[in-house]
Amino acid sequence: MKVVIIMGSKSDMDWSEEIADTLDELGIESVMRIASAHKVPLKAIDIVEEYEDDKVVYITVAGRSNALSGFVDAQTEKPVIACPPYSSKFAGADIFSSLRMPSGVCPMVVMGTEQAGLAAAKMLGLTEEDLQERIKEYQEDNRKQIDKDDKEVR
Repeated sequence: MKVVIIMGSKSDMDWSEEIADTLDELGIESVMRIASAHKVPLKAIDIVEEYEDDKVVYITVAGRSNALSGFVDAQTEKPVIACPPYSSKFAGADIFSSLRMPSGVCPMVVMGTEQAGLAAAKMLGLTEEDLQERIKEYQEDNRKQIDKDDKEVR
């Protein structure tokens, strides 16, 4: 069980590392790869094929014109989560390239790095009871933090 984070370029590394940090906190192995659907589509296919026999969720990280997420999704029956890095360039309108997909292509779009990691964990947790317990603990820790913060501001 692992999450394969596929970046469109090395400039997506910081965003991808944030996703990997959440996965690590939940005890999930992740691997990072780089392949551009525009520049090296065959490499993207090779990466997907490399992990197809594994229990995986793919998280794609690509900004601007995000062809990577739909391209990866069209190559696999495994879940694909698009987590494009936010860019104020174009007033954030580049998100539409992650949202508008052709028929038969359905990557989930998640805007936050923590949320992308948690979504992948919940998908993998459907068949992993120990992971379900770690997710419950993670969520409980978040609830406790809110209570603590509330007490501090009184």
